Amino acid sequence: MILRKTLIILSFIFFSCTSDINDQSIDLYGNDFSYNSIETISSLNDNVDEFLNKEIVTEGQIVDVCPMKGCWIEIKDFDSQQIIRVKVQDDVIIFPQDSKEKKVIVNGIFSKIEFTEDQAINWKIHLAEEKGIKLNKSDISLEPSDLVEYRIKGLGAKIITELN
Repeated sequence: MILRKTLIILSFIFFSCTSDINDQSIDLYGNDFSYNSIETISSLNDNVDEFLNKEIVTEGQIVDVCPMKGCWIEIKDFDSQQIIRVKVQDDVIIFPQDSKEKKVIVNGIFSKIEFTEDQAINWKIHLAEEKGIKLNKSDISLEPSDLVEYRIKGLGAKIITELN
């Protein structure tokens, strides 16, 4: 009888200590990956030469999802307001629209895209069209920051859903 009560108490303690694991669901998109460290988005942006064209793992909160094909997400750093786009190959990985506001851990290649002025204008028009907004070239003014975009070429992502 004492052994049975002891086992019940130990089981209760064990399951209450591991309850955090059961409060989350993790969905994998793309390739599975493991990691030893996670770079913050602000660290990537502050040290572009160190990380450029290298495979990295970062995390953040999903703030936007491509509304047409789910081929990109924008994630916000937990420690700052910095945002980075994670672009995946069309129709290979499709991020669901209900991913917004969820935590994500991303594996990919940190890359830099340099646009000409015409390419930057067309890119802004394309992003607006994805959201159902029609822009004319004359509606767009460019900032110097519009000519360069740092992004992650996504290889895999783990989207975490809190089950509370």
